[in-house]
Amino acid sequence: MKTNIYLCRAIEAYPYELAKAIEALNFALSYEPNNVKALHLMAKAQSEQFGDYKAAKSYYENVLAVDIDYPDVYPDFIRFLVNNDDFDEAQKLIDFAMTIKGVDKAGVKLAQGYLYEALYDFEKSEDALKEAKMFGLNSEFDYFVDEVIARVSKKRKTQNNKNRLKEPVEKKEVEKTTNNWFKNRLNNLL
Repeated sequence: MKTNIYLCRAIEAYPYELAKAIEALNFALSYEPNNVKALHLMAKAQSEQFGDYKAAKSYYENVLAVDIDYPDVYPDFIRFLVNNDDFDEAQKLIDFAMTIKGVDKAGVKLAQGYLYEALYDFEKSEDALKEAKMFGLNSEFDYFVDEVIARVSKKRKTQNNKNRLKEPVEKKEVEKTTNNWFKNRLNNLL
């Protein structure tokens, strides 16, 4: 019973009154160390507010150790892994998360899009983001994903432009080498 009171206080205070939220979470976890909601919120606080990678990852892993079917943790944990360059682990978690009943599939696919974006695979990122929109159930989410798709598309165009610019430079270098050889050969003949 006390756990619920402290957990409610933590949820109400996070993230605007961080000190109160952390204090309430510590109380909640002292009464019930395996409360997945409290562990999840503590993981988010460690990650988003304190930037403590090790502590956040430990809390996320504890959530899954206590209840692997707790669906709310997956989108946050996947984004956390992507943001910390744990790409292989993030992909494995995405694959597993899609099998969990009740998981926010739109959120998981959004995280898949972030993963591909972080890997500079913009085409796959756009595909995953479009799939996320198909799972989305509200207009605000669709609008947000459209903004992310627009950002990824800009990056894709920039990448394509860089690739196009590299090709002519290489050809010009070959032409200069050919021209230099030809000039040297003419000079030798004269």
